[in-house]
Amino acid sequence: MVVSLRKRTQATNPRSDLPRFLAADDPDSELDTVCEECRSGKQPAKLLLCDKCDKGFHLFCLRPILVSVPKGSWFCPSCSQHQIPKSFPLVQTKLIDFFRIKRGPDSTSPGKKSIGKKRKRTSLVMSKKKRKLLPYIPTVDPQRRLEQMASLATALRTSNTEFRNELTYVSGRAPRSANKAVLEKGGMQVLSKQDAETLALCKNMMDRGECPPLMVVFDPYEGFTVEADRCIKDLTIITEYVGDVDYLSNREDDYDGDSMMTLLHASDPLQCLVICPDKRSNIARFISGINNHTLEGRKKQNLKCVRFNINGEARVLLVANRDISKGERLYYDYNGYEHEYPTEHFV
Repeated sequence: MVVSLRKRTQATNPRSDLPRFLAADDPDSELDTVCEECRSGKQPAKLLLCDKCDKGFHLFCLRPILVSVPKGSWFCPSCSQHQIPKSFPLVQTKLIDFFRIKRGPDSTSPGKKSIGKKRKRTSLVMSKKKRKLLPYIPTVDPQRRLEQMASLATALRTSNTEFRNELTYVSGRAPRSANKAVLEKGGMQVLSKQDAETLALCKNMMDRGECPPLMVVFDPYEGFTVEADRCIKDLTIITEYVGDVDYLSNREDDYDGDSMMTLLHASDPLQCLVICPDKRSNIARFISGINNHTLEGRKKQNLKCVRFNINGEARVLLVANRDISKGERLYYDYNGYEHEYPTEHFV
């Protein structure tokens, strides 16, 4: 099933509160300004000026790459002094509170006693031949799980994002009643009962602190990105893409929504919905996209993004599309049938 991912495109009408960048059709543009990285003045519309030193940088020459103009003031790598994200403290009680883990008799070791029971649910381990989804298998070592959660908490806190593991419906945006899978243009694949049980199992494990075996790391080129912390089998559910649900019509000119995902592609444009993870989200926000303009980029893809009808609502899942080795970074294609998100400069 084809999935459409809506990402923020270049601003055509820059506002006064946005960082400065040079527009090709602006007669007052400093056309002699060049990018400090590639030393070229070409593509002036994508040259971003530092609000402190006035030096120019192409959005795609920066590391990590900026796909669109950021909101508010912007400072170049030198002026921002390459600030390294401050690690979330590896304190069990703080992590339990941060992720709102359900406290049990032994709340300092979330999920430690129940791992064995859930892994014995062999009825949920379906054969690849039937193309059934598999639940992720948490890391057995509770200390390592805390380190995995701390890595995600670091990324979320650095991006000023609240952890949520489900779609949220905020006042002033699309109500839950608008999320009707039957409105999908051309129809939407219905998640089977067995696969729905697998997804519910993954959700319950996360609620108990048995997180997916993933580490969020900070890369100077890609920014925050996600690595497998153990081998992951093909067809394993990695996570659900979550965030605030809104009408696409409300976000068409969004300058601060660089990770929007299509939730519902309806026949009526006014009924189309997107997921906005800028305020509330989970690990899905930090999984990287491929450069789908190159063969090497496409080879890196190890996840697929699929929208399902689950109990009448549209939901988005990230699922392994092949076996993933420990230490391998996770990638999927940010574009569906709309192909509007620029990936040609991705590393």
